[in-house]
Parts: sequence; C-alpha cells; structure tokens
Amino acid sequence: MPTDSRPSVLIVDDEEMVITSLRAFLRLETDFRVESFTEPEQAVVFLKDNPVDVVVSDYLMPKMNGVQFLAKAKESQPEASRVLLTGHADKQSAIQAINEVQLFQYLEKPWENSQFLLVIQSGIERARLIRDLRDKVSELDSAHTNLKEVNTRLLRAFL
Repeated sequence: MPTDSRPSVLIVDDEEMVITSLRAFLRLETDFRVESFTEPEQAVVFLKDNPVDVVVSDYLMPKMNGVQFLAKAKESQPEASRVLLTGHADKQSAIQAINEVQLFQYLEKPWENSQFLLVIQSGIERARLIRDLRDKVSELDSAHTNLKEVNTRLLRAFL
C-alpha cells in the first residue's frame, strides 16, 4: 500500500484530449492522485499493484471496451468505485455495466465538471467506507477466533 494517503483516481480513455481535460480539472480542483491511460491493457497491469479509489473508463475503445476493462478492474480491486464515461448514450451498455461490474455511476459525454467531481468524491467515499468495513469485519473475525481459542483452553482447564 502506498504511503500517499490521498484519494486516487484512475482514468482510461482512448482519446488523449479527454484524459488531459479530466486530469487537468481534477488536479486543479482537488489534491487527488490522478493516473491515466489511453490503453486499457496498461491500466489493468497498473491496477494489479496500485490501489485506487475510483476507476473511470470510456465505453468505446479499441481492443477492450469499457465494460470489459471495468470487469478486469473489479477483479483486482473490488472495492474501487467503477464509473463508465461515454459519448455513446446507449442504455443497454449502462444496464450491462451495472449488471456485470456493479457500476457505481454512468456519465455521458460531454460531462458537467461539477457533476463529474461529485461522482468522483462520492465514489472515493464509497470505496473508503467499503475498505474500512472490510477491515472491521476482519478484526471481528480475528477477535472471534481468539475468543474461541480462549474458551477452548478454559473449558479444558476446568474439565
């Protein structure tokens, strides 16, 4: 886990202009770490070793569409919020993404910066809450296991 605790956003779009615009906006308005890729295959490799809070993907890309990419992102980082950004206003694509990758949000191009920022901030909060919950459940499981061991030892001592 990186020592940089700032919220992190990963953007994948085959159009460099879209990436440049979103990255510049987020860097201007926030202190988020922003990573971006024009090729989803490179982003998949990045996600294996670099935790992110939100993954934003274009829908129409060569080689791998946004739903396919977000499915791979979900495999390596299930807690990350997944956002589909597309100029291809296709409700079937949105429904497919919601069902297949538990899509957090679907945004259409051109986007409103204020709406985009709200979605990213909400996605970050969601991802962090899920991670915190996972950690608390793990702590409770560990405490439960310890209590069972203590109980077993106490029963053996008194029987």
